[in-house]
Amino acid sequence: MSFSAVIVDDEQLALDELSYLLKSVDDVEIIAQGHNGLEAVNLIKEHSPDIVFLDVQMPGLDGFGVIKKLVDRKINVPQIIFATAFDQYAVKAFEVNAIDYLLKPFDKKRVSQALEKVRKRTQPSSNSSDKLETLVKMLESQRPQNSKVLLRSAGRLLLIDQKDVCYASIQDGVISVVTTNLEGQSNCRTLEELL
Repeated sequence: MSFSAVIVDDEQLALDELSYLLKSVDDVEIIAQGHNGLEAVNLIKEHSPDIVFLDVQMPGLDGFGVIKKLVDRKINVPQIIFATAFDQYAVKAFEVNAIDYLLKPFDKKRVSQALEKVRKRTQPSSNSSDKLETLVKMLESQRPQNSKVLLRSAGRLLLIDQKDVCYASIQDGVISVVTTNLEGQSNCRTLEELL
Protein backbone atom coordinates (compact mmCIF):
# COMPACT_ATOMS: atom_id res chain seq x y z
CA MET A 1 0.00 0.00 0.00
CA SER A 2 1.33 3.42 -0.95
CA PHE A 3 0.54 6.68 0.85
CA SER A 4 0.11 10.09 -0.72
CA ALA A 5 1.53 12.95 1.34
CA VAL A 6 1.30 16.72 1.49
CA ILE A 7 3.88 18.79 3.36
CA VAL A 8 2.97 22.26 4.62
CA ASP A 9 5.55 24.48 6.32
CA ASP A 10 6.26 28.20 6.09
CA GLU A 11 10.03 27.57 6.34
CA GLN A 12 11.49 26.44 3.01
CA LEU A 13 14.45 24.70 4.69
CA ALA A 14 12.15 22.57 6.86
CA LEU A 15 10.02 21.76 3.82
CA ASP A 16 13.10 20.70 1.86
CA GLU A 17 14.48 18.62 4.74
CA LEU A 18 11.25 16.70 5.29
CA SER A 19 10.78 16.24 1.55
CA TYR A 20 14.33 14.84 1.28
CA LEU A 21 13.74 12.39 4.15
CA LEU A 22 10.42 11.21 2.70
CA LYS A 23 11.86 10.59 -0.78
CA SER A 24 13.85 7.67 0.63
CA VAL A 25 10.66 6.01 1.91
CA ASP A 26 9.28 3.54 -0.65
CA ASP A 27 5.60 3.69 0.24
CA VAL A 28 5.20 7.48 0.55
CA GLU A 29 4.73 9.79 -2.43
CA ILE A 30 4.78 13.55 -1.92
CA ILE A 31 2.01 14.92 -4.11
CA ALA A 32 2.05 18.58 -3.05
CA GLN A 33 3.75 21.17 -0.84
CA GLY A 34 2.42 24.35 0.69
CA HIS A 35 3.70 27.30 2.73
CA ASN A 36 0.74 28.35 4.87
CA GLY A 37 -2.52 27.22 6.41
CA LEU A 38 -4.78 28.39 3.61
CA GLU A 39 -2.68 26.53 1.05
CA ALA A 40 -2.90 23.46 3.32
CA VAL A 41 -6.70 23.53 3.30
CA ASN A 42 -6.80 23.96 -0.49
CA LEU A 43 -4.20 21.23 -1.14
CA ILE A 44 -6.00 18.77 1.14
CA LYS A 45 -9.33 19.53 -0.53
CA GLU A 46 -7.82 19.19 -4.01
CA HIS A 47 -5.60 16.11 -3.52
CA SER A 48 -7.23 14.18 -0.61
CA PRO A 49 -3.85 12.94 0.66
CA ASP A 50 -3.47 10.04 3.07
CA ILE A 51 -0.97 11.95 5.26
CA VAL A 52 -0.29 15.64 5.90
CA PHE A 53 2.91 16.81 7.53
CA LEU A 54 1.72 20.09 9.00
CA ASP A 55 3.62 22.88 10.70
CA VAL A 56 1.88 24.30 13.77
CA GLN A 57 2.98 27.93 13.63
CA MET A 58 2.40 29.54 10.26
CA PRO A 59 1.35 33.05 9.31
CA GLY A 60 -2.39 33.52 9.01
CA LEU A 61 -3.92 30.13 9.69
CA ASP A 62 -1.95 27.85 12.04
CA GLY A 63 -1.95 24.02 11.93
CA PHE A 64 -4.83 23.70 14.39
CA GLY A 65 -6.79 26.25 12.39
CA VAL A 66 -6.28 24.09 9.30
CA ILE A 67 -7.90 21.11 11.02
CA LYS A 68 -10.77 23.29 12.25
CA LYS A 69 -11.37 24.61 8.70
CA LEU A 70 -11.36 21.07 7.29
CA VAL A 71 -13.91 19.94 9.85
CA ASP A 72 -16.06 23.08 9.36
CA ARG A 73 -16.07 22.58 5.59
CA LYS A 74 -16.75 18.85 5.99
CA ILE A 75 -13.56 17.95 4.15
CA ASN A 76 -12.15 14.53 5.01
CA VAL A 77 -9.31 15.05 7.50
CA PRO A 78 -6.26 12.99 6.50
CA GLN A 79 -3.84 11.53 9.01
CA ILE A 80 -1.98 14.49 10.48
CA ILE A 81 1.63 14.48 11.61
CA PHE A 82 2.54 17.81 13.12
CA ALA A 83 6.04 18.98 12.27
CA THR A 84 7.23 21.96 14.28
CA ALA A 85 10.05 23.51 16.28
CA PHE A 86 7.83 24.05 19.31
CA ASP A 87 7.14 21.19 21.72
CA GLN A 88 4.56 23.11 23.79
CA TYR A 89 1.85 22.20 21.27
CA ALA A 90 2.31 18.43 21.59
CA VAL A 91 -0.58 17.84 24.00
CA LYS A 92 -2.97 19.88 21.86
CA ALA A 93 -1.81 17.95 18.79
CA PHE A 94 -2.88 14.65 20.31
CA GLU A 95 -6.16 16.19 21.46
CA VAL A 96 -7.02 16.71 17.79
CA ASN A 97 -6.06 13.07 17.04
CA ALA A 98 -2.76 13.75 15.32
CA ILE A 99 -0.84 10.59 14.46
CA ASP A 100 2.45 12.01 15.70
CA TYR A 101 4.39 15.14 16.53
CA LEU A 102 7.82 15.69 14.96
CA LEU A 103 10.25 18.28 16.29
CA LYS A 104 12.61 20.21 14.02
CA PRO A 105 15.31 19.52 13.02
CA PHE A 106 13.87 16.33 11.62
CA ASP A 107 15.48 12.99 12.28
CA LYS A 108 15.18 10.13 9.77
CA LYS A 109 14.53 7.57 12.52
CA ARG A 110 11.79 9.73 14.07
CA VAL A 111 10.12 10.28 10.69
CA SER A 112 10.18 6.49 10.14
CA GLN A 113 8.53 5.94 13.53
CA ALA A 114 5.77 8.41 12.65
CA LEU A 115 5.16 6.65 9.33
CA GLU A 116 5.04 3.29 11.09
CA LYS A 117 2.20 4.66 13.23
CA VAL A 118 0.36 5.63 10.04
CA ARG A 119 0.85 2.14 8.61
CA LYS A 120 -0.44 0.48 11.77
CA ARG A 121 -3.50 2.70 11.91
CA THR A 122 -4.40 2.04 8.29
CA GLN A 123 -3.72 -1.70 8.31
CA PRO A 124 -6.92 -3.58 7.73
CA SER A 125 -7.61 -5.48 10.89
CA SER A 126 -8.89 -8.99 10.55
CA ASN A 127 -12.08 -9.37 8.62
CA SER A 128 -15.16 -8.26 10.56
CA SER A 129 -16.95 -11.54 9.78
CA ASP A 130 -13.98 -13.37 11.37
CA LYS A 131 -14.35 -11.19 14.45
CA LEU A 132 -18.08 -11.91 14.57
CA GLU A 133 -17.49 -15.64 14.18
CA THR A 134 -14.94 -15.56 17.02
CA LEU A 135 -17.42 -13.71 19.23
CA VAL A 136 -20.19 -16.21 18.50
CA LYS A 137 -17.88 -19.14 19.31
CA MET A 138 -16.83 -17.46 22.54
CA LEU A 139 -20.46 -16.92 23.58
CA GLU A 140 -21.38 -20.48 22.68
CA SER A 141 -18.50 -21.82 24.75
CA GLN A 142 -19.74 -19.85 27.75
CA ARG A 143 -23.31 -21.13 27.42
CA PRO A 144 -24.07 -23.86 29.95
CA GLN A 145 -23.99 -27.16 28.12
CA ASN A 146 -26.63 -28.96 30.16
CA SER A 147 -29.25 -26.30 30.76
CA LYS A 148 -32.37 -27.51 32.48
CA VAL A 149 -35.91 -26.35 31.82
CA LEU A 150 -38.62 -26.48 34.50
CA LEU A 151 -41.86 -27.98 33.16
CA ARG A 152 -45.24 -28.49 34.81
CA SER A 153 -46.77 -31.70 33.59
CA ALA A 154 -49.64 -33.70 35.13
CA GLY A 155 -49.52 -31.59 38.32
CA ARG A 156 -45.81 -32.19 38.85
CA LEU A 157 -42.74 -29.99 38.32
CA LEU A 158 -40.03 -31.68 36.32
CA LEU A 159 -36.54 -30.60 35.28
CA ILE A 160 -35.71 -31.67 31.75
CA ASP A 161 -32.64 -31.15 29.63
CA GLN A 162 -32.96 -28.23 27.24
CA LYS A 163 -31.65 -30.43 24.43
CA ASP A 164 -34.70 -32.70 24.86
CA VAL A 165 -37.12 -29.92 23.86
CA CYS A 166 -38.59 -30.79 20.47
CA TYR A 167 -41.19 -28.05 20.14
CA ALA A 168 -42.42 -25.01 22.05
CA SER A 169 -45.25 -22.56 21.40
CA ILE A 170 -46.78 -19.62 23.22
CA GLN A 171 -50.48 -18.79 23.43
CA ASP A 172 -52.07 -16.27 25.79
CA GLY A 173 -48.78 -15.96 27.68
CA VAL A 174 -48.52 -19.70 28.39
CA ILE A 175 -45.62 -21.61 26.89
CA SER A 176 -46.42 -25.19 25.92
CA VAL A 177 -43.47 -27.54 25.52
CA VAL A 178 -43.19 -30.94 23.86
CA THR A 179 -40.12 -33.01 24.72
CA THR A 180 -38.96 -36.41 23.56
CA ASN A 181 -41.09 -38.14 26.22
CA LEU A 182 -43.62 -35.68 27.71
CA GLU A 183 -45.70 -32.49 27.29
CA GLY A 184 -46.14 -29.61 29.71
CA GLN A 185 -46.04 -25.86 30.40
CA SER A 186 -42.89 -23.88 31.15
CA ASN A 187 -42.56 -21.19 33.79
CA CYS A 188 -40.48 -19.08 31.35
CA ARG A 189 -41.97 -15.76 30.25
CA THR A 190 -40.71 -15.88 26.64
CA LEU A 191 -39.61 -18.51 24.13
CA GLU A 192 -36.11 -16.94 24.12
CA GLU A 193 -35.84 -17.61 27.86
CA LEU A 194 -36.80 -21.21 27.27
CA LEU A 195 -34.02 -21.83 24.78
